[in-house]
Amino acid sequence: MGKVFGLLEKLVLAEPQHFLAGPTEKKEDDDNMKKKRVQLRERLRALDRPHGLVGLHNIGRTCCLNTLIQVLIMNMRFTKILKRITVPRGAEEQKRSVPFQLLLLMEKMQDSRQKAVRPMELAYCLQKCNVQLSIQHDAAHLYLTVLNLIKDQITDADLVERLQSLYEMQVKESLVCTECSGESSQYSNILTLPLSLFDLDSKPLKTLEDALRCFSLPKELAGESKYFCEHCRRKTSRKQPKGLYELFAVIAHVGMADFGHYCAYIRNSVNGEWFCFNDSDVCWVRNISKLSLAPN
Repeated sequence: MGKVFGLLEKLVLAEPQHFLAGPTEKKEDDDNMKKKRVQLRERLRALDRPHGLVGLHNIGRTCCLNTLIQVLIMNMRFTKILKRITVPRGAEEQKRSVPFQLLLLMEKMQDSRQKAVRPMELAYCLQKCNVQLSIQHDAAHLYLTVLNLIKDQITDADLVERLQSLYEMQVKESLVCTECSGESSQYSNILTLPLSLFDLDSKPLKTLEDALRCFSLPKELAGESKYFCEHCRRKTSRKQPKGLYELFAVIAHVGMADFGHYCAYIRNSVNGEWFCFNDSDVCWVRNISKLSLAPN
């Protein structure tokens, strides 16, 4: 009873002080209440994205675009290039500039306290550049389309060269003669890494790690695929060794060729951890190498 009485006593004593407070004191109380409400909202929002990463709302068949945006923005070397672009002068020119709209979206995501933002302005910009968003896109095709638009619209030649070298992979293709061990090599540049869903025996591969391992396996070129060996002076069987790559991001598709859903698995360059970006949802991934390639 004593505890209850004491509580009631404090409430009774506090009541007249509330009504007798002057305008200045009342304003300070209101300001403090507002600050507390803001702090509470910020804590609740932080619970929605404890990793600090912001998702992108799907505004109508934009899951493929959303994954591509996240892959680009999560690359710190790309964002450094983006921050150095020359801002278009006119309002209409800004609306048609893919790199500028991407820069604005990146800043919007960095400043946001929400779980996800809407990429409306960038979507409108791409439509002005004749990129349809109401269709099911192939991720590799959309990636090359957007990347070419960015390169074409950046006026600084040095930045364009840096952007090209950032995403261009140089592949060394070597052929080793199985008889004399003579080696011939040539280099080629690619922007995407094609991974097969099946191994050399046409058996389905189960995980991303399996697909990468299969890609890096040396292949023997025999039969009609034999190459002419300069040392042996005739066509011989050859082995084709390949190397592994440091993986930064994976765009995954679930569904049929003309219908389905995209999400992205991206390595955070700050701490090396992997995250799944599924439109507005972003979550931590425990083991990317075990990512299943089997259809759900």
